[in-house]
Amino acid sequence: MVYLDHAATSWPKPPEVAAAMMDALQNSGANAGRGNHSLAVGTGRVLVRARSMLSELFGVTNSQDIAFTHNTTMGLNMAIRGTLQPGDHVISTMTEHNSVRRPLEYLRNKIGIEVDYLQVNRKGQVDLRKLEQAFRPNTRMVICNHSSNLLGSVLPVGQIGDIAKSRGALFLVDAAQSAGSLEIDVKRMNIDLLAFPGHKGLLGPQGTGGLYISPHLDLEPLLFGGTGSQSENSMQPNVRPDRYEAGTQNAVGIAGLLAGLKVIRNLGVQNIHHQEWLQTQQMIEGLSDIPGLRLLGPELGEIRTGIVSFVIEGEDSAAIAHCLDREYNIAVRAGMHCTPLAHQSADTLESGAVRVSVGVSTTEADIQRLLDAMRERYGRGSRQ
Repeated sequence: MVYLDHAATSWPKPPEVAAAMMDALQNSGANAGRGNHSLAVGTGRVLVRARSMLSELFGVTNSQDIAFTHNTTMGLNMAIRGTLQPGDHVISTMTEHNSVRRPLEYLRNKIGIEVDYLQVNRKGQVDLRKLEQAFRPNTRMVICNHSSNLLGSVLPVGQIGDIAKSRGALFLVDAAQSAGSLEIDVKRMNIDLLAFPGHKGLLGPQGTGGLYISPHLDLEPLLFGGTGSQSENSMQPNVRPDRYEAGTQNAVGIAGLLAGLKVIRNLGVQNIHHQEWLQTQQMIEGLSDIPGLRLLGPELGEIRTGIVSFVIEGEDSAAIAHCLDREYNIAVRAGMHCTPLAHQSADTLESGAVRVSVGVSTTEADIQRLLDAMRERYGRGSRQ
């Protein structure tokens, strides 16, 4: 199979990831922080190393400010629901995933927060002047994705972070489509909260991810329970990361994440981004010849992540993806991609879109297989 659905989950994983997970199962499968025996200590070391490498990747000073989560969604919920109070105002964008929109709408209905979603242009970009104009005296937080999971557009998070800081607002970034393929520095970009997945660009398994929490913040925990520390206290401990990691961690998954992080470090984030960008350019050039096909997001030559989405006039997006899968053994994604606001901006809310996404294992031959299939099935003369 040609796998072109890396924006959902990267696959295949590097062999080091599976090997690390099997080693963890066989040789250090105990609970970290729940005992002093050698197996528990060994598991704890894995978590410490993974936190350290994540800190290095994201420019975090203290690795204890990173809490492990099951995915980006959990991290975003921790950040949003652990911070916002009745009457707070939030500025977000029309390219956000439902993992941002739904918690915001829940709090709007439940406790009365106020939310503005900034319009984006067809390329997925926000007008920074309109962002500045959207601030109110009660603006508590600015939330945006680093890269749209539909359009592949990249927002200038550094500039947005500067604006948020100058206005005294917190800045939450959804790095679901950028962690591992775009440079991120939480200090330089004034990011207070960074939610990221382990199973996408960081090459780890599903069920892994994390949330960076600025040392200046004290979020209300999303979960309460056992931490292995301060057990005599009936309240959740204040020490990090225990405060935000109630219950047994996914230590086997984090061992796989650590192995993925090592691969990322060896390849280099800039090199990964450059490879993926070249492949998207190859894709855009090839797909432009398909009659009736409309590409979404940034144009040829412009910055984007490894995502290319499109619609074809008169063709059902789900049917296109089904055809590629069953007839050509090519895996892509079609539908709403959990981001209806972005589809509204792209005028694809009714049709959905086909999304093709590349990763570190994608080759030029994979892209050519897709282009050949599209030309054969939907190219000029194919329907005569």
